[in-house]
Amino acid sequence: MNSMTGYGSARAALGRLEVTVQASSVNRKTLDLAISVPEDWRSLEADIAERVRQRAARGRISLTVKADLPGDSGGAAIDADFVTKTVAELARIAGTQSVEFRATPELLWSIAVSQRGRIELPDAEVAGPVVSAAVDEALKGFFAMRAQEGKALLADLVARVDAVAKAVADITAAVPRVVPAYRELLLARLRQAGLELELSDERVLKEVAIFADRCDVSEELTRLQSHLAQLRTLLAEDGAVGRKAEFIMQEVGRELNT
Repeated sequence: MNSMTGYGSARAALGRLEVTVQASSVNRKTLDLAISVPEDWRSLEADIAERVRQRAARGRISLTVKADLPGDSGGAAIDADFVTKTVAELARIAGTQSVEFRATPELLWSIAVSQRGRIELPDAEVAGPVVSAAVDEALKGFFAMRAQEGKALLADLVARVDAVAKAVADITAAVPRVVPAYRELLLARLRQAGLELELSDERVLKEVAIFADRCDVSEELTRLQSHLAQLRTLLAEDGAVGRKAEFIMQEVGRELNT
């Protein structure tokens, strides 16, 4: 059994670039994928989604692919050549419109900053194998975390099933004593009220019979034992068990309330 929450990440080198993949998930009854990749690699989304679907059936899973220059924290060197060319192009356009043009420090800084953080990415076909390998590595850690947390949840669920099963066994053992105890209590109350009635009295027998019918929980106990046995078998299985387990536990609650 796996948990619905998990996290995994991986890094891979792509030329001068560093590809980073992060995968995380939260609980969701259906599989809901949210994949984010650089615009130039949008064509890789389908393959990434398929890699996730092969192993996940439920949960809202977010997977992000990024590409950066190692050590780049947003303060990359200014591309002087780009700034020069851009200023020259702006001057040419201004001349065609008979507009006076002057390159101010503010304009130069604006042009320089506009290029910071922009990285020229290789084609998706070139990046594909590296990205796929990084995705697989991130998913490996992601599913390992889900499995580890799933073990803890499984142990807790089994302990709770055992506790309910013990309570059901105790109730089953106590059932045969309920009617005789009620009969003695009824006679004691009648005597306290000054009514000396014998157990063979028809009115006493009728009252005891009505109580016995009302407190007959043999069917509910049988169903509970069956549901708990099904739940134990289900929890021992591999794969997704959440939906069926949820249904069985609803039935357990129904029988307990009855």
